[in-house]
Amino acid sequence: MDNSVLNNLGFDPAYLILALILLVAILAILVIVQIVKTSKLAKRYDRFMRGRDAESLEDVFAQAFDDIHMLQAEDRANKDALKVINKVLVKSFHKTGLVKYDAFPGMGGKSSFALALMSQNKSGYILNAVHSRDSCYVYVKEIVKGETDSPLGREEEKAVRIALGLEKQDA
Repeated sequence: MDNSVLNNLGFDPAYLILALILLVAILAILVIVQIVKTSKLAKRYDRFMRGRDAESLEDVFAQAFDDIHMLQAEDRANKDALKVINKVLVKSFHKTGLVKYDAFPGMGGKSSFALALMSQNKSGYILNAVHSRDSCYVYVKEIVKGETDSPLGREEEKAVRIALGLEKQDA
């Protein structure tokens, strides 16, 4: 056996065999660790797939997708409703100005008033209610884009300025 490769190594072949046995033992331990980890992962995966109360994950996903489709339909309906609301809102009165005044001095109080009701595009009406001892007269003037056909009284002009935010409402 003089021509053997092991004899030509220059060290005792038993050391090589011991090193290989040690390497195999380390690899066996690593394989066992990986088997344990894989087993734990398989158990977690099985538990995940079963879900709660024996539901399958597929059923959970299907329900989630159904919910998403329902929410998308509701979102479309809400957007359509908002478009209608915005169209109505442009025409609605949301700018107001009120000026109370004494049309006839000495009558005892500010029982007359000018009320400006305007929409977003500065169109609307001015109601002027003039109270006297015997009667009450109400006048209506139309405002179109901030302009009127007839001249405005001092109180009516003030009510319009208040409605437009150019002047503050008296307390």
